[in-house]
Amino acid sequence: MAEYIEKAEIERQKTYLLKLKEQSNNFAIKNGRKPRANTETYGCQQNENDTERIRGILAEAGYEFVDKAEDADLVIYNTCAVRENAEDRVYGRLGILKHIKESKPELTIALCGCMVQQEHIVERIKKVHRHVDLIFGTHALYKLPELLYNTLCSKKMVIDTENSDGKIFEDMPILRDDNSKAWVSIMYGCNNFCSYCIVPYVRGRERSRKPEMILSEIKNLVADGVTEICLLGQNVNSYGKDLDEEIDFSDLLKMVNDIDGVERIRFMTSHPKDFGDKLIDTMATCQKVCHQLHLPFQAGNDRVLAEMNRKYTKEEYLEKIRKVKERIPDISLSTDIIVGFPTETNEEFLDTLDVLRKAEFDSVFSFIYSKREGTPAAKLDFVLTEEEIKKNFDKLLEVQNEISKKKNDAYVGKVFEVLVDGVSKNNDQMLSGRTDTAKIVNFKGDKSLCGKYVKVRVTESHTWSLNGEIVE
Repeated sequence: MAEYIEKAEIERQKTYLLKLKEQSNNFAIKNGRKPRANTETYGCQQNENDTERIRGILAEAGYEFVDKAEDADLVIYNTCAVRENAEDRVYGRLGILKHIKESKPELTIALCGCMVQQEHIVERIKKVHRHVDLIFGTHALYKLPELLYNTLCSKKMVIDTENSDGKIFEDMPILRDDNSKAWVSIMYGCNNFCSYCIVPYVRGRERSRKPEMILSEIKNLVADGVTEICLLGQNVNSYGKDLDEEIDFSDLLKMVNDIDGVERIRFMTSHPKDFGDKLIDTMATCQKVCHQLHLPFQAGNDRVLAEMNRKYTKEEYLEKIRKVKERIPDISLSTDIIVGFPTETNEEFLDTLDVLRKAEFDSVFSFIYSKREGTPAAKLDFVLTEEEIKKNFDKLLEVQNEISKKKNDAYVGKVFEVLVDGVSKNNDQMLSGRTDTAKIVNFKGDKSLCGKYVKVRVTESHTWSLNGEIVE
């Protein structure tokens, strides 16, 4: 059974929130404005959800938010440890912050998240980036009020990166920017220990939230106008295994489906080894569960999958895809793929391309393998050169882009219900939204439609998005 942070400890953190608010009021009296915070998030949706909690705490403490670090009094970077590129970006930003702090010494800089849950990273920051004021890991997020207060009072570097399996905390503030969609974490941590992945080491063991807490959060979101819910977990299919009651992820989906006011339900991420017939049936029969599935396969070769510790074969994966398509013919599929796992040969990579062609994913999230210190795969020697790996990666993109365009072409001429997200990122004269199958559709319309559902006829397809027009 998952451990919870005791209510007394949460109440203690709320007393620090009051102290921070008093500090903010004094700051406002002195400076004629509220203290300003800038937050940046790297990594997955779980990190995005964690940042919403950080922003909720800061808002409760009297902070307002700005988009640029140079305009802020407090900068918090919520970091990712999954790939080296994400860490490099953080180090680059820290270099920029050093220059900002030289001209603005009162600036407070904080790092949190998966990256700083690693001891060697913390040691590097302590030695090289002494301008960082606060470091706290994934398990200490609920302590932010106390940690920030101590940082502001002591003017010394404060560090809390306790190594534990993690505990669940409830009843802390959360601030979401989107009024129509929301991420809801149903569980934390991971027990799978894929040989290339650092997540179990920085996020701890799997621990499920109690269903009544999840349902209560969703009902409150609906009361605030949210209609689309995305249930989050490192492996949602493991939900409930650590609870005292008999409940699994399919059962939870049905409970959420029964909540009045919820229009759409999405979830991520599923692990193929735990993805079975019961969940497929639930997706097919629950009318609010979107016809979208993200099911990472990572590599197509059985020997490589075994070295990755993925616990399924290529054929087992493709059989699951076949069953999903049979039960839900209009399903939209996406996946994660790692190219260049250390022992993967060119011949074995061809199996990955074979999976692409047979599964016909609508989209893929593909990455070149990134060595993670502390994982078993980090000890393996590469059999391919960087040039060969890059060539394979480019070939994968070539094959998938053709498939994605073909899948999107099939949408042209048809009418779909679209939840309007807002103004298109690529054209401020257009609106953008998503279909039930998570296809991005751009179309002309009034901004008053944001957060609403509209009927859109698709008129044009591209590799990554669709264009359309509102059907009156």
